[in-house]
Amino acid sequence: MVTLSLRGPAVSSLSLGPRRAAARPDLQLRRVRITAAGGGDGAAGEPDLRVRVNGLEMPNPFVIGSGPPGTNYTVMKRAFDEGWGAVIAKTVSLDAAKVVNVTPRYARLRAGSNGSAKGPIIGWENIELISDRPLEIMLNEFKQLKEEYPDRVLIASIMEEYNKDAWQELIERVEATGVDALEINFSCPHGMPERKMGAAVGQDCTLLEEVCGWINEKATVPVWAKMTPNITDISQPARVALKSGCEGVSAINTIMSVMGIDLNTLRPEPCVEGYSTPGGYSARAVHPIALGKVMQIAKMMKTEFGNTDCSLSGIGGVETGGDAAEFILLGANTVQVCTGVMMHGYGLVNKLCAELKDFMRKHNFSSIEDFRGVSLQYFTTHTDLVKRQQQAIRQRKAVRKGLQSDKEWTGDGFVKESESMVSN
Repeated sequence: MVTLSLRGPAVSSLSLGPRRAAARPDLQLRRVRITAAGGGDGAAGEPDLRVRVNGLEMPNPFVIGSGPPGTNYTVMKRAFDEGWGAVIAKTVSLDAAKVVNVTPRYARLRAGSNGSAKGPIIGWENIELISDRPLEIMLNEFKQLKEEYPDRVLIASIMEEYNKDAWQELIERVEATGVDALEINFSCPHGMPERKMGAAVGQDCTLLEEVCGWINEKATVPVWAKMTPNITDISQPARVALKSGCEGVSAINTIMSVMGIDLNTLRPEPCVEGYSTPGGYSARAVHPIALGKVMQIAKMMKTEFGNTDCSLSGIGGVETGGDAAEFILLGANTVQVCTGVMMHGYGLVNKLCAELKDFMRKHNFSSIEDFRGVSLQYFTTHTDLVKRQQQAIRQRKAVRKGLQSDKEWTGDGFVKESESMVSN
């Protein structure tokens, strides 16, 4: 169990949105080019998938999540060409030399018995670190992408050691490329916790508040804090991040896991020279857990930040438009996909958009905002569920059987109407 150290009202004021809007007036003026996977023009009868988040306009709510699908210029360009609403690049830091990956670094879980080669993939584990490419190369590619796609949203994911100067240098250099927003990786479940990186910060609200202060003191574009699910109450760090000036939160990152043991070799997976290490769990099997965490954050945001422009990006096991609709129904503005792209390719966005539109047509929703957060009202406490059920039972017992007045008698159903009021 993780112990959270949450300070009281000493945290700073709410969203720094107006300050950032003044620093980046273009955020309020951006227009998007609608592609094949976009939301249409809002014509009558055609669902409109366009979303506006923290001043950024996207053709649809589907965002490439930080990871391999955003690891270099070539793949990020492909994502834009296919029509993804936004792209979050793989996490970068100042010194890529300290990042050394191993291979194999992925392991899959299929429905069925342990080690089964049959059945659909329901789980995916990775022990991959952040970007191992030199920062300068990544920055040049960010700049090139923004020059070629000026009307599309590119978000940089960043992570640094526990050092104010390092964080602020990284922000300054990344922002100089023209990226539209920053996602702060407070949630990587493995790799370099001894440097106070990733989840080591996201699991400690005191550290989180301090680092968010450094970041928001420097940043001039919207900042999203990416939350770790490896924590008891995810709403606590989300609250700290928002109160410390972040415009939004993303949830969830991967869940700490051991994928399994090969029952023939007795070695854990993924197996590197006979050994392994715990990694991050994703794909379809984490979807219910992600929904629960997003629900917790959304309820907190609605109660405590309802009158602000704070945003929520849902992540976890999205492979269908219905999966995405669930996150939006809980209050998410956008939906991120990472493992889904690794399994199905960048063209998945077309399927996601089509299926989300089908859902919207079924319920006569014309825009994302029409149903965003609609299902949040149906969550309550167990005590309240007991009370509601007891009231319903009493009401059902109070309803009289049969006819309620003489005017209800009919000639055709007279015999059945008589029988409806017999007690034996």
